[in-house]
Amino acid sequence: MNNFQKINKLTGWSVFSLTLIVYWITMEPTASFWDCGEFIAASYKLQVPHPPGAPLFLLIGRLFSFLSFGDVSQVAYWINFISVLAGAFTVLFLFWSITLLGSSLLKIRKREDIDPGQWWTLTGAGVVGSLAYAFTDSAWFSSVEAEVYGMSSFFTAFIVWAMLKWQVIEDESRANRWLIFIFYMIGLSIGVHLLLSS
Repeated sequence: MNNFQKINKLTGWSVFSLTLIVYWITMEPTASFWDCGEFIAASYKLQVPHPPGAPLFLLIGRLFSFLSFGDVSQVAYWINFISVLAGAFTVLFLFWSITLLGSSLLKIRKREDIDPGQWWTLTGAGVVGSLAYAFTDSAWFSSVEAEVYGMSSFFTAFIVWAMLKWQVIEDESRANRWLIFIFYMIGLSIGVHLLLSS
């Protein structure tokens, strides 16, 4: 692994950590006064929310509700935390997508060929782009309460990153695995929100 790959991974996880801390500090401790209360109750009791439903989100919500260890007053807190994690991972994969896309635009074929000026440019673009997204109203509010939009954004960011990874793989058998994985993730995302299918 060369220096750029190490810096890219370290910077990505740093952006993730910063976003996770900010979202966690500003997270809604209970239910917000709109669909969030419905999603929290439906997750906790494994019921059906308003159409079209969000079965994967509800199952993950049910798993996170176990972190309350029987204290019903903490269920909303832990189900809200799903969106905090999803939002932080969205920013992480957005950072890596920007650096991958930037590598393609700069026509860098191998990561070993990158010079310090280019990796500063790519890293700076990734940090600015991902944090600019992280602190927009819509991304931030979706990432601090139990709504499906934060997790849906995560799936979108993850799938775009996976497509960019697939694009640079030269070995066809490995590339086909990534392609199958991308379609699998698109299928899973439908269980959260129909954002990717529309």
